[in-house]
Amino acid sequence: MPEFAWPWVVVLLPLPWLLRRWLKPAVPGQALHLPQPGLQLAAVGREAGHGIASWLSILAWLCLLAAAARPQWVGPPQAQQRSGRGMMLAVDLSGSMHTDDMQLAGQPVSRFGAVEAIAGDFIDRRRGDEMGLVLFGSQAFLVTPLTYDLSAVRAQLQGAAVGLAGTETAIGDAIAVAVKRLSAMPKQARVLILLTDGVNNAGSISPREAARAAKAAGVRIYTIGIGATRMRVPGFFGSQLVNPSADLDANMLTRIATETGGRFFRATDSGELAAAYRAIDALEPMPQQGPTLRPRHELFRWPLAAALVLILLLGARRFGPRREPST
Repeated sequence: MPEFAWPWVVVLLPLPWLLRRWLKPAVPGQALHLPQPGLQLAAVGREAGHGIASWLSILAWLCLLAAAARPQWVGPPQAQQRSGRGMMLAVDLSGSMHTDDMQLAGQPVSRFGAVEAIAGDFIDRRRGDEMGLVLFGSQAFLVTPLTYDLSAVRAQLQGAAVGLAGTETAIGDAIAVAVKRLSAMPKQARVLILLTDGVNNAGSISPREAARAAKAAGVRIYTIGIGATRMRVPGFFGSQLVNPSADLDANMLTRIATETGGRFFRATDSGELAAAYRAIDALEPMPQQGPTLRPRHELFRWPLAAALVLILLLGARRFGPRREPST
């Protein structure tokens, strides 16, 4: 249904009439003096188009007022998903995330490339959650505070680069930064997803201390250890199989998840990484409905365009070529 956002604009309706009443135009006889007395100017056919010009002016003013009142089309109520949950993503950007031991659509990609693609899809599915992003390497940084604007979170993740936060891994600091932000959320609504491929070897807070702080704050931590277990690399005597995830501290990640009421996932390929995010989706279900919102579509462009057309017509009549009166 249509309605006006600023209906009080109607008080400006008599403004042109008031201005015309207060600012009276000069009388032609006072402004023009003929050199010889007794001579008078013949009245040119001004009255012919005066009525049309007045109507055009009135219609243009009404259209401008209608546009200024912000007409809107208000749609039917729509249920909005608002879970009340705060979810932080903590993504490892250490140098080892450059390792090309993952497959995506049949093509080899780096660990971060797989995370970027699959976590981006997970972010899109979490509409209704407030989400934030922490990136960590040798240090941990809050890149995106908690927000309902999931496109901003995804854009920040896609704009990140391996090594941006240093080449080492500060897992404890990343947990601490996320817990500090999540503590403002309601209890039992605080979730952290921590993704890493290594062991804590940097930072000022140990993962054990950070996990205790998370448990005290009611933050559930889901940990994901990423990296293949077998990878063929070239050597001096030909290629050989190695374990590129030898440094991954799976026991530490399991303890963090268990202590805070979360769960540990091991992702050796992109399929297992996607399965981990689907499992977290199931463990943290979205609400079926929330508060309602009525969508509003602005319609001011139409009366504004009509007013501009009327003003152009009025200007064409006033400043266009005039027909000479017939003798």
